[in-house]
Formats: sequence, structure tokens, C-alpha cells
Amino acid sequence: MSAPDDLPVVTTLADAAGLVRRHRGLYVRWSKGPGTDLHKVSSIDELTGVPMPGLSANPLDVEEWWNGRSVELWVARRLYDYAHLPHDKGPGVRPWVLRGRETGRGPDNEPLVADVEPLCWIAENVIEAARDEVTRQEREWGTLRRKGG
Repeated sequence: MSAPDDLPVVTTLADAAGLVRRHRGLYVRWSKGPGTDLHKVSSIDELTGVPMPGLSANPLDVEEWWNGRSVELWVARRLYDYAHLPHDKGPGVRPWVLRGRETGRGPDNEPLVADVEPLCWIAENVIEAARDEVTRQEREWGTLRRKGG
């Protein structure tokens, strides 16, 4: 398993959507990158400290129920939903795309992925474009960011 942090960079939302159109089984992970993640090959449940059997990631595959709608909007939503993570997890956390094998589900029902193949980074301007795309929608849907009560 190689761990290059010098991956190609996807610089537009259209290019990110094109990647999703061409390939099934892709995930986005928000972290300091494969150079850090692939040495441990496991995420930790932050609440309990329990190691999980793979890296937590979010699927990018378009679901059938999306029914031919814009792939750009689908990808924008998938990126927007977790765009708070760099703020929450600290400097150096950014999104990257990977391919791998699902080994289970984490506590938030996110896929846990092993045998990871890093594919590319997602540039910050793609995240900004995702926010813009979400803002243009008629309805609001917040990120999955949790707030303490």
C-alpha cells in the first residue's frame, strides 16, 4: 500500500463529478492525508477510543434514487456535508479521494475502508464551489456538524 501525499489535485467541481461518473466505489476522507492515515490503517471512535477495522470515509457513488439529477450537485452535497471537519479537527485536515474495500460501518454509519488506494486531493476551491452549489438550492440542508446541547 503506497502512501503518496503528492497526489494529483482535483481543482473543479466539474472534474470531481467527472471522476465520480467514471469510477464506482470511490470515497472521500477528511484527514491529514494518506501519508499519515495509511500507516495506521484504522480510524478510532473518538467517543470511546475503540479502534475500527478501516479508515472512516464517505461514499461518493451516486445512488439510484438520485434518478439522473446533477452529479455536480450530488458531489457538492457529499463534500459540503463534511466541510466543517478542517475547522473541527485542526490544521492540515483536507479531503482526498480513495478507493478501497468496505470492512464495516462506524458509529455514524460511515463506511470503514481497508486496502486503501489514494487517488487525489480535493482542492479548497472545489469545497467553495460545493458551498456555492448548495446555497443556490431552493431548500436548506445543514452540514452534519453536531452541536452540544
